Amino acid sequence: MNSIKLYGADRCHKTQHYKTFLETHNLDYEFLDVEINMDHAEELRNLYNNRKLNFPTLIINNKKLRNPSDKELLKWIQRLE
Repeated sequence: MNSIKLYGADRCHKTQHYKTFLETHNLDYEFLDVEINMDHAEELRNLYNNRKLNFPTLIINNKKLRNPSDKELLKWIQRLE
């Protein structure tokens, strides 16, 4: 099953950009707010060796994308099809 996860925070303008991008492309995704839910924050920390809250981070299937350009994001989304 293809999956998209977006780790971020509602107050973050880049997170809002990715939410809009995914919704504009009619893609289902799971938004994981790392400021509201500490379990999501811990999941995100575990993705990075430095254990920092590096958001926004997208996971498309098993590919981790840290603040990707729209072009790079679209490339990985197209691989879902």
